[in-house]
Amino acid sequence: MVRRLVLGCGHAGETVAGVVSTWGGSLRVVVPAGHEVREFEAGAEVIRGDPADPGTYPEAADVVLVLGDDPAHNVATAEQARASFPDALLVASTAGGDVGDRLRTVADRVVDTQAVVADYLLETATGDGGERVWRLLNVLRGIDGRLAVVMHENPDPDAIASALALADIARSVGVEGDACYYGDISHQENRALVNLLELDLCNLGPGDDIGEYAAVALVDHSRPGVNDGLDPDTPVDIVVDHHPPRGPVTARFVDLRSDVGATSTLLAEYLDRLGMDPSREVATALLYGIRIDTREFTREAVEADFEAAAFLHAHVDASVLERVESPSMNPEVLATLAAAIRNRDVRDDVLTTGVGRIRDRDALAQAADKLLDMEGIRVTVVYGFMDETVYVSGRTRGTDVDLGEVLRDALGAIGSAGGHADMAGAQIPLGILGAVDDDSTASLADVVDDVVAERIFEVLEDPPNAPGGDPSTAEAVFEFPLSDDG
Repeated sequence: MVRRLVLGCGHAGETVAGVVSTWGGSLRVVVPAGHEVREFEAGAEVIRGDPADPGTYPEAADVVLVLGDDPAHNVATAEQARASFPDALLVASTAGGDVGDRLRTVADRVVDTQAVVADYLLETATGDGGERVWRLLNVLRGIDGRLAVVMHENPDPDAIASALALADIARSVGVEGDACYYGDISHQENRALVNLLELDLCNLGPGDDIGEYAAVALVDHSRPGVNDGLDPDTPVDIVVDHHPPRGPVTARFVDLRSDVGATSTLLAEYLDRLGMDPSREVATALLYGIRIDTREFTREAVEADFEAAAFLHAHVDASVLERVESPSMNPEVLATLAAAIRNRDVRDDVLTTGVGRIRDRDALAQAADKLLDMEGIRVTVVYGFMDETVYVSGRTRGTDVDLGEVLRDALGAIGSAGGHADMAGAQIPLGILGAVDDDSTASLADVVDDVVAERIFEVLEDPPNAPGGDPSTAEAVFEFPLSDDG
């Protein structure tokens, strides 16, 4: 139950308090003696007294709104409210006066004019999204030390941008943070994004001690030890992700919304609600992350993705975006694409292809994307092996097939597999495929072909997610069209 406290009830404040009183949770309104107010909904408690007197306050409050008509008194009230409720979301009105910096030092959000108080508080501070942001700030304020914002392994633009944005939000409440990742940034577009924007990222290795950080946040994935290099028992404080979780997610703050196209959309929403203008670097990265994960707003894009893009657009560096989107293709990607075309096995509108031994996991995802442009093809699955592991990347377009469920049914028993309906992936230990006559690459490739392709085609004969199926349970080692996570 959310506990709301309205202190003062000026011109706009009465309107806000009246609407808030119709919502769930508890509400106390403190109004000066002699001030006439309308009747609120049943359950709202009206106290007559000085809004700056802590004796009029309840024992606890989650959201405090300072809405008096006197600018100086609003400052005093906000200062007392912050002292009484240090962890509450505190929003205060300037009441149209000049209050200097005092109000901004204690309030999470300061509304500069009376004219926008009602709209801002109703839409931002007291709605579901506002309470979500308040919970995030509450957790961040409780961190005594440095925050590690950990992306998934070999991060894609969505993960990179989300980590940078969350680190910026943490800094806004006095908590320093690092955008961290394990593995490599091997995809040429992703490297270009990092280099052109001169992004400051922390590359963690197997021997690095995450324990030096006071808190850990996960972005664009939700469980430690699953595709991120962390120990599975690592305590996590914050999780922000747009993928459906495969297992239980535990953290002090969790925002999992699979109904948006990108985690960057969620971070852009936080920035917007907090009234924070993103830097050129963060805005450019966030917009690129949204565009990549939604495939230029053609895949699983929803209204929130467009709204986030509109918010970010005024702050981006268009020249950097143009340069990021036109990098050179490295020889490893070209070689993988050539092998994928040469070895393709096409049955109806489904294409599978094994490329043998690889050196760049991300090349599989790029090949799967490119092959989807072939005439008559609506499903592509590309696989190869390195470091004793088979990596699988799949894409679909315009089908009733949920590829995440297909890969889970076909390969989940021998590895980890799943993802979204139109992009999915898997990882399979080579040893589980059984012994081969020799360890030559050709023999290994034959074994991988026999196991991976045949299992996929077998499942596709009777897809588990034909119309009426439930794709919402699909998740595993996620792959993205321009990601490096294999």
